[in-house]
Amino acid sequence: MLLLTAAAVLLGRYMARLFFNDRPPAITRALETPVHRLLGVDPKAEETWRGYARDLLLFNGIGVAFLFVLLLLQGFLPLNPAGVPGFAPDLALNTAVSFVTNTNWQAYSGEAAASYLSQMAGFTVQNFLSAATGLAVTVVLIRGLTRRETDRVGCFWVDLTRAVIGVLLPLAIVAALLLASQGVIQNLDPYVQTGDGLQTIAMGPVASQEAIKELGTNGGGFFNANAAHPFENPTPFTNFLEVFMLLLIPAAIPFMFGEAVGDRRQGYILFAVMLALFLGTFTVLYTAELGGNPLLPGTSGIPMEGKEVRFGLAGTALFSTATTATSCGAVDAMHDSLTPLGGLVPLALILLGEVVFGGVGSGFYTLIAFVIIAVFIAGLMIGRTPEYLGKKIGAFEMEMAVVAVLTAGILVLVLSGIALALPAGTSSILNPGPHGLSEIVYAFASMANNNGSAFAGLNAASLFYTLTGSLAMVIGRFVPIVAVLALAGGLAAKKTVPPSFGTLPTHTVPFAVWLVLVILIVGALTFFPIFAMGPIAEHLQMVGGI
Repeated sequence: MLLLTAAAVLLGRYMARLFFNDRPPAITRALETPVHRLLGVDPKAEETWRGYARDLLLFNGIGVAFLFVLLLLQGFLPLNPAGVPGFAPDLALNTAVSFVTNTNWQAYSGEAAASYLSQMAGFTVQNFLSAATGLAVTVVLIRGLTRRETDRVGCFWVDLTRAVIGVLLPLAIVAALLLASQGVIQNLDPYVQTGDGLQTIAMGPVASQEAIKELGTNGGGFFNANAAHPFENPTPFTNFLEVFMLLLIPAAIPFMFGEAVGDRRQGYILFAVMLALFLGTFTVLYTAELGGNPLLPGTSGIPMEGKEVRFGLAGTALFSTATTATSCGAVDAMHDSLTPLGGLVPLALILLGEVVFGGVGSGFYTLIAFVIIAVFIAGLMIGRTPEYLGKKIGAFEMEMAVVAVLTAGILVLVLSGIALALPAGTSSILNPGPHGLSEIVYAFASMANNNGSAFAGLNAASLFYTLTGSLAMVIGRFVPIVAVLALAGGLAAKKTVPPSFGTLPTHTVPFAVWLVLVILIVGALTFFPIFAMGPIAEHLQMVGGI
């Protein structure tokens, strides 16, 4: 956390200069200029929030269509040494939507189902573009808070290009080289047969995908075992590095925010909220797993069933917390094997909207929506029109913040209810009772909040889950994005009012505590019945000897 904070401060200040002071490095400027020309974009021409949303949705829609066709036809395309066939249409749709929405939910085994071309031209490309899309939306929201009486919020194509060239690409190159130096493979070799012919060892361009899947909080493994596979995560250093990478950009965004709004204290307090929630949930998960499961006979010492034995309990608990605190979803352990209360932590982190660091951009703009709700409620309590950073919060801004915060939760509840009511949903459950409920809720929570990790124990490749999952991922990603862009447009059009004696200070410790309470209360009111019927009921069964 100390190393992460130091790096995040530096990266946050760099990104503030990149996006808000228009001072990109010379190499970034040289690379983005021909891209603007190719797209026919005037970098100085800005759009309204509606125009920005139109371009964003159009671009991502094209991405879904391209990847869908690529996956259908991969059996006829080059760079396919294993000769894998094309995906089934429903699985191709689910996978295309998954990677474009930054979810990277996988209902297939990577090394057995995807060609090198699909991994590189499809998945890795979308890992960059989906992360850049989330970062661009956060940049627009910050512009909305800092601009006055204007209907212009920026140009999507300029923000997207700068996010890729100025942030993601240079970090990914360094990270890929570090990973390769530790033994993460990077090749286009055919699969290798062992001398006895009993095992096929998959090869591929892994380091390049691994780097951006962590940095972009994408998740999704080149191999089915994900970060528990020694070709993806071979050493304790790579385990540390991958956790560091998936937290880095989300941790840097609050510091970028503080620089951009001209008050570093605002960024510090939001980072402190993220850090407090992260350390608290990690402590709960680690403590629960340290206690183990008394119903597993013949075990002694630290319980390691389902965990990564190379990195120990602490390394596994840290990875599990970090990957669900962010919207990453990469795993180095089987979440299905966690104790009931240990499994409650990643489920709760996802269901809180992944605002504890969150994804690249997506976590922060959801956190700002929570801030606006917190400010609004506080304003009602003292009988004063709420305001944030000099912008008065009206009914429209409050409505958009609520849409951004509650969309994913409503999706989870509705789709989980449908799955439990239909044979097509319950027939995929491999474990009965409270654990089976947790598996269904975790699956829809992961997809609706664009995380991508799985509780396992659920046949997610069935037609019911591929189609409902696709719906959850699209709505869970783009409805909040459009709401946040509308929120940014509404804020940008407002004039700034000077603070007065009645203004609620939002850079103080009391406000940080209030914000944490609002996040937890919203989560508790929405999901406590599910927690009670799932993980908590299972825990009571376990301690009762059932």
